[in-house]
Amino acid sequence: MKLRELRSRRKSSFWSKVLPYLPYVFQSGVAVLFLLLLIAFSAWYTTFLQNMPAGLPVQWIMLILLGPLTVYSSFRTYVQPADVVFLLPQETGMKEYFKPAFRSGIIYKLIGLYIVLMILWPMYIRSEAEVKHPLWVVLLVLLFLKLLSAYGAWQELRISTARARTGYRLLRWSFILLLLAAWLWQPAWKSVLFMLLVGINYILALRFPMKHAVPWENLIAAEKSGAARVMLLLGWFVDVPAEGQKVSHRRWLSKLGNGISWSREGAYRFLLAKTFLRGELLGIVVRLTLLGMLVVGWNGKNWLGAVLYLFFIFLAGTQLTALRHVHGDTPADAYYPIPAGSRQKEVVALASRVLLAITVLMWVPMIFAPGGNLTILIGSLVVGVGLAFGMKSSWNRKWKEEEED
Repeated sequence: MKLRELRSRRKSSFWSKVLPYLPYVFQSGVAVLFLLLLIAFSAWYTTFLQNMPAGLPVQWIMLILLGPLTVYSSFRTYVQPADVVFLLPQETGMKEYFKPAFRSGIIYKLIGLYIVLMILWPMYIRSEAEVKHPLWVVLLVLLFLKLLSAYGAWQELRISTARARTGYRLLRWSFILLLLAAWLWQPAWKSVLFMLLVGINYILALRFPMKHAVPWENLIAAEKSGAARVMLLLGWFVDVPAEGQKVSHRRWLSKLGNGISWSREGAYRFLLAKTFLRGELLGIVVRLTLLGMLVVGWNGKNWLGAVLYLFFIFLAGTQLTALRHVHGDTPADAYYPIPAGSRQKEVVALASRVLLAITVLMWVPMIFAPGGNLTILIGSLVVGVGLAFGMKSSWNRKWKEEEED
């Protein structure tokens, strides 16, 4: 079997497991919700463009929104642990296997990047920026930066040491954001010279660290993480088999949870807390909270800010439901003295506490937002806390009914 055909069969096999769950996603009402939000955003954005405030930092907005999308790169290779044995003899010919992964890893992310650019473009051409580039120039620049970032991300996977990979990842983020900023603030001829100088030096810098010809262990870990993210997303709507998730050694959070009593009653609480602190879900929730604080603070003490505030609370609560599937099909009972019926209780307790903390954190920027209505400010917090407790009650009722069935 050819290597490219092998990857194609693995890709089809993975998505054949995912597609049957999609009807449950649409039945949950999420499609209707996002359609309504899209209509509301379109109406608000049209009004905003017609009355765009003077001195709006459009260049900074574009850098904040386009920058991470330009830098972010990942690849689905569908590599399996057994490949270390069975595909090792074909290591020299693995380029044929990885080419589709590299190509699709660029194309799909580039489409999303261009969609965000099209949304921001009316604001950009109406801005008071001294330097404005034509659309075709910006499209080409983003294409070049995305290709450069993808190349760097692939080389990072090949680097042999974890510390060097972290350093080069930081270097890639710094260089790509710096190049994008140059194009937003500087004339084209200066930006071209700067991009060529930085790009060539970055490519040369990637030649220094020691690399594996095929980074089997890194690719296997990355593939497990990518598959886990897909199943985590589906887990919001339907019970799915648990996939291996990436474990992050967050030493600065390692002491959290140590205060839980070392008893049979607190066994699953301790396991759940440690898993949450070291899993991908924490990173997702933190990023969502920071984005919510930014968006809510931007809109301030008005009806739109209050609606967005409640929407982000709902999104955070939806994310936290993934805790229910943690250790759902692992033999945790064999290693921990977990009392019967404690799983649901501890999951609801942890998820509700985290959601309540997020509710308060996302409300704080509204305090410092200028102007607005004090009634909306206080009312938003009251309704937000009520929504958090309402979601807790819903989790208790729904999960209890499912367990009884």
